[in-house]
Amino acid sequence: MSAMRNEGASQTVVCIDEKFRPPTSELKTGQKVLLFTWLQRTDRNTLTTKPGNNPDTKTVGIFAIRTPDRPKPIGLQVVEIIEIVSEGRIKISQLEVIDCTPLIDIKPVLNNQTM
Repeated sequence: MSAMRNEGASQTVVCIDEKFRPPTSELKTGQKVLLFTWLQRTDRNTLTTKPGNNPDTKTVGIFAIRTPDRPKPIGLQVVEIIEIVSEGRIKISQLEVIDCTPLIDIKPVLNNQTM
């Protein structure tokens, strides 16, 4: 599975591998889901950084900011399903990833969950 996004796009198409398509059959337009991604281009050894790579900012720990550099580079975002485009292709609200970022899991957002 992978996510593809054009820079500046407000929506993303998630492509589901054929063997994982049957478990997506109950997903519905308008549903909110959690997408777990693998941030494959990250630096797993970075523990502190300057937010936004701005040299004028204070260096902070990576767990205090939204940086892809992490010891375990798992991304997590809440998105809404905009459209089931076709079997294996789901259009979702904006996702902060680079093209072909591996998608490792999809989970429904429960009604009482707050993010």
